[in-house]
Amino acid sequence: MPHVDWQRGDHARGLPLAQPGPHMSVAAFQRVAFVASATEDAQSALNQLSARYGNVAVDDADVVVALGGDGFMLQTLHRLLGRGIPIYGMNRGTIGFLMNDFHEDDLTQRLNNAEETVTHPLRMKAVDVDGQEHEALAINEVSLFRQTHQVAKISISIDSKMRMPELVADGVLVATPTGSTAYNLSAHGPIVPLGSPLVALTPLSPFRPRRWRGALLPDQAVIEFGVLNPDKRPVAAVADHNEIRRVSKVRVELDRNTPLVMLHDPGHSLDERILTEQFGF
Repeated sequence: MPHVDWQRGDHARGLPLAQPGPHMSVAAFQRVAFVASATEDAQSALNQLSARYGNVAVDDADVVVALGGDGFMLQTLHRLLGRGIPIYGMNRGTIGFLMNDFHEDDLTQRLNNAEETVTHPLRMKAVDVDGQEHEALAINEVSLFRQTHQVAKISISIDSKMRMPELVADGVLVATPTGSTAYNLSAHGPIVPLGSPLVALTPLSPFRPRRWRGALLPDQAVIEFGVLNPDKRPVAAVADHNEIRRVSKVRVELDRNTPLVMLHDPGHSLDERILTEQFGF
């Protein structure tokens, strides 16, 4: 991932329960910070937009415009976690599921007309085999993966009640509604509408129970994984891009105290994109 000078704002994979918020006022967007990935397209867009609209430091901004693909949008969201600064992405990458279309014209009007979505990440608390505790936030998903050729053996508890004493699989993940269209979908997990108070629990190549395809859980659930025989069958836990190796226990729950604010053009909200995804487009 390229380095980003966030103070200068020069350059640098569907999220939890989301509730649409009110449109932002014109006054809210007087100071715009542009950040961009290191690709040629993103850097060119950065130069064009900065010259036309100005570019303040992120710490001084009313809104951040992220130029790049979904990976860069996730990086930007992580960088601004909990700060409540609205982020408006414009696609200068490939898929751009989280992004708006790129146009140089009428940016101020687009920002003022944009629809706001407030989301919250998953919080992962992991304990490794040495007893060290680790915490990380995930906007898309928290995943557990086997680290060797041997399959993982993992227990699953929901709200302190054991639901699966032993899952034998390559791993398992918990996905937010936005993340449900990313790795979760590739693992044949369900797409979760953005406004649903649910998270998806999806196994990765399950061997036993062979027919188990996962579960939809209330987004208030506390999910606890236990790694069975972690020395012989080591498992890594990953919160988006943060990886902890050789874990013994992992706890996952929604962090409602950490807001993420995203802006999308009318008719191109995350709700609409997730709905469209379910029909194969």
